Amino acid sequence: MMQLTELKQNSELLNSIDWNMTPEEAIRLYLEWGNNWTRGNYVIRSKNDVSYYFSVYAWEDPPVIYLIRRNSEEAVELAKIQIPEELKNGFLEEVGHNKGVYSLEGKVKAWLKSQLIH
Repeated sequence: MMQLTELKQNSELLNSIDWNMTPEEAIRLYLEWGNNWTRGNYVIRSKNDVSYYFSVYAWEDPPVIYLIRRNSEEAVELAKIQIPEELKNGFLEEVGHNKGVYSLEGKVKAWLKSQLIH
């Protein structure tokens, strides 16, 4: 699995990331894709349709960011990125210290974009 430094060097993958995709939207699109004609700009037609997006995995401490590749058949974790200590506590406060999988938002998203987009 890639780390932040390896991901920075993969411009093709970086250019494929959908920064607005959320884990919830990915599930709706790829696992419930027969019902998607009424919402959004995405239309999933086959398993060849793919999205790359980030999610924050907070089932363990510390929470981590995963880059996910999803199609209608599977979700694969491509990269695992540590959230900086100075952002971790703020993130945990925002989610009420609840365990779960979260969208990449706010300061954590801004930090990650600053690391990956030149």
